[in-house]
Amino acid sequence: MKGAEKAMESMKDMDRVMEREIKKGRTPLKFEQLGFGDYSYNEITSKEKLLQVLSYLLRIGEYETFAGKTIGNNVYMDIRGKKVVFKRTRLTYERNNIFAMIKRLAKKYKPDYEGKVYLETVRCFFTISEEELEKCRYNYKCKDTYAFVMSDRYIMALYTYCLSARKAVALEDIELEGLSEAELSMVKLESVREVLFQALLLDDVKFEDGKMYAELCSILIIE
Repeated sequence: MKGAEKAMESMKDMDRVMEREIKKGRTPLKFEQLGFGDYSYNEITSKEKLLQVLSYLLRIGEYETFAGKTIGNNVYMDIRGKKVVFKRTRLTYERNNIFAMIKRLAKKYKPDYEGKVYLETVRCFFTISEEELEKCRYNYKCKDTYAFVMSDRYIMALYTYCLSARKAVALEDIELEGLSEAELSMVKLESVREVLFQALLLDDVKFEDGKMYAELCSILIIE
């Protein structure tokens, strides 16, 4: 089976997983599309800034107060042995362990902070009916937000959709307004040497023109 056919079969498997989970009462959140914009690329100019960005994404250290009830919905990259894995975490010490692992990985990669390290933020847009969305609304610290009832399988399926869409964009001949040549090179992954870290932040869903999205964040080391 060729690569494209394998990918299609894999996505069909994901669809079947999601359909089964919805029948069990999981929130029927569906991936729709990716969004890039002038918010997508921010340079990381020092080791200190890198650690600050990691702390924010992992909701630890000075950003631990951001770790609300829905922190367990986030998906984080980690290293197990020599293999990259993606997982959910519920406890602070788990996220601290990921922080320590990525910090060691950064030391190994020896990034050049003179224009060679970037935080990429891509918006993953999802669809859900108004009726289902209303069921997920709750108030946290005097602020209206949303909590989605999703299993590990369902969240990992959503994450797989986001990652697959991100890889597909790199292969497409598309034009994105508002991005520089250097940024477009990162969109196509042409200049990317390593992906140091990646996270899908489902604990902080936002809305734009009535569409719901979560941020897929990647720390990129450039050639």
